[in-house]
Amino acid sequence: MNPILYFTYPFSAVYILVISLGLGAFLTRKFGFSWRLYWIGAATFILSQVGHIPFNASLTALFRNGVLPSPPVAWHLGFNAVVLGLSAGLFEEISRFAVYRWWAKGARSWGRGLLLGAGHGGIEALLVGGLLLVVFIVMFALKDADLARLVSPDQLPLAQQQVYAYWSATWYDSLLGAVERSFTLPAHLALSILVLQVFLRRQSRWLWFAIGWHAFLNAVTLFVAGTWNAYLAELVLGFLAIINVLIIFVLRQSEPEAEPQTSMADLETVDFQMSPLEETPDHLDKTRFQE
Repeated sequence: MNPILYFTYPFSAVYILVISLGLGAFLTRKFGFSWRLYWIGAATFILSQVGHIPFNASLTALFRNGVLPSPPVAWHLGFNAVVLGLSAGLFEEISRFAVYRWWAKGARSWGRGLLLGAGHGGIEALLVGGLLLVVFIVMFALKDADLARLVSPDQLPLAQQQVYAYWSATWYDSLLGAVERSFTLPAHLALSILVLQVFLRRQSRWLWFAIGWHAFLNAVTLFVAGTWNAYLAELVLGFLAIINVLIIFVLRQSEPEAEPQTSMADLETVDFQMSPLEETPDHLDKTRFQE
């Protein structure tokens, strides 16, 4: 076992938690926004998964049970990459569109779009980071435990293999999760800005751009990881992250200036002065009460 894993595993988890919340803190401070849009973005991701996860599970069951014809074995990886990428793009980007349309109706600027995207990708990162931290705690507890007393005999070889594999990883393998999240957050920001263009430019094609780009990102990463290895997949994801940053800044727009609020102290005091009325016979006659 490599002793550095005691540091790199929890570091990776904590790093993911920090960057997900840190990005939200940076954007709220930079633009002077509240955290409301961040958490709306987080809710967007969760709502998208309410449909996305059951859909993928149902689709898998249909292929497994022969209801839908399975592609040739040689095509499995490519087919799965395309289908899974497309389902992620459809559910997540349509959810973004719906939130812009019916919930975050005031989010119509570049900075607000970034904050929504930070929440969408941030909650996913928080879930990943939290899971990594829980796994580390469990594996730390199991490292020197008598597994024969904790699992059934038929599950014992598998449990031993999993614990051994976890503590036999290289230090750079233990950091892959942190690297992957660093490259994924820019994608969520870019996708949020792309969907925002539907409302800023009043053109629905931007939603289809976002769906297609999301599907491409997921499909390419899955295909490269399955065909070659995780290292090359992260390298490709890093290159795509650069493109996502370019998308973010190419579509950048100035934040609308807030209208100055006028306070009572800013109002000019108008000095009303009444000049004395000259008491002439004619004036007195006009002001006399007449029956």
